[in-house]
Amino acid sequence: MTIPLTIGNLTLEPPLILAPMAGYTRLPFRTLCRRMGCSMVFTEMVTAEGIVRGSRKTMYYLESVPEERPIAAHIYGSNPDSLAGAARIIESMGRFDLIDINCGCPVRKIAGKGSGVALMRDPERLKTIVQAVHNAVSLPVTVKTRLGISRKLFNISEVSQAIEEGGASAIFLHARFASDYHAGPADWETLRCIKMERSIPVIGNGGIMRALDASRMLKSAGVDGIMIGQAAIGNPWIFEEISALWSGNAYDAPSKEGIREVIIEHLNGLYDLMRGENSFRKYPCQNIEQAVCRQFQAHLSYYLRGMPGVNDLKRNLLTIDSIKELIAAIDKILYAQPFDGRLHMAPFPSYDYA
Repeated sequence: MTIPLTIGNLTLEPPLILAPMAGYTRLPFRTLCRRMGCSMVFTEMVTAEGIVRGSRKTMYYLESVPEERPIAAHIYGSNPDSLAGAARIIESMGRFDLIDINCGCPVRKIAGKGSGVALMRDPERLKTIVQAVHNAVSLPVTVKTRLGISRKLFNISEVSQAIEEGGASAIFLHARFASDYHAGPADWETLRCIKMERSIPVIGNGGIMRALDASRMLKSAGVDGIMIGQAAIGNPWIFEEISALWSGNAYDAPSKEGIREVIIEHLNGLYDLMRGENSFRKYPCQNIEQAVCRQFQAHLSYYLRGMPGVNDLKRNLLTIDSIKELIAAIDKILYAQPFDGRLHMAPFPSYDYA
């Protein structure tokens, strides 16, 4: 049994959250994860400046459907006024339940402009930003951050204090340094220390590869909730598995047919989303299905990881022009071998997200 997570006026049970991941946590994937037992999802990172300017491309990142609520808008920037203005616009949409400020992205094009993890350099400025956003809206405001920019700037204690004093309702803490990206073990001991220092909820992120890890983090770090990113890619069932573990119920791994159905649903949802995006592109894509197949590559290698033929499919993906053709190629892989229901227990390669 777990204790429900309360963030502002939100109550999340079980306390399982999908992390924001650029290029991954688009609407179709978020909807799948919610159905599998995830209690809240995040949008990809959305620029506050673009929201304030009303950029159509930026605003499309805020597309949502009722089925995925509760959902957090995950915004980034370095200007308190712009972030506050963006938060007001987001709240006026009436489709979001929480506003989260990114203070953890290590990517150069974000951090190099003073946003993302660069905000950790100046806790007082970060406090000003959190206060500005908190005072601008009635929705709960949270911050996603890291242990520090590097081991030489290990200042999460000061940063988390600034976040709480700024009026944030919770902290989502990725237990690695920005300089590590996603390599190496996550520091759950520091998670435990920050949880003990703060009076607002601390949600742990990092180092969860399978269901048992979620229980281990709750026990060893004492965090209020679990945020899962990498382990959910190609395996939205991990939320079902963790929920079953916590409730003491049996968990049935997905069958080949179950995996196939989810892949097809994900593909079709991505097609609908990208078709909408295409309507405002300066240079519209001439073959949406081909573009969908190529963008889906990142997910596909995770859905089918460990199966013979996956690498060949990835290499040949540039020659596939339609969703029907891609599904036929997927079927060849799925049904060409015995299946023991344990495909989603393999280790995950590292990749880049905030």
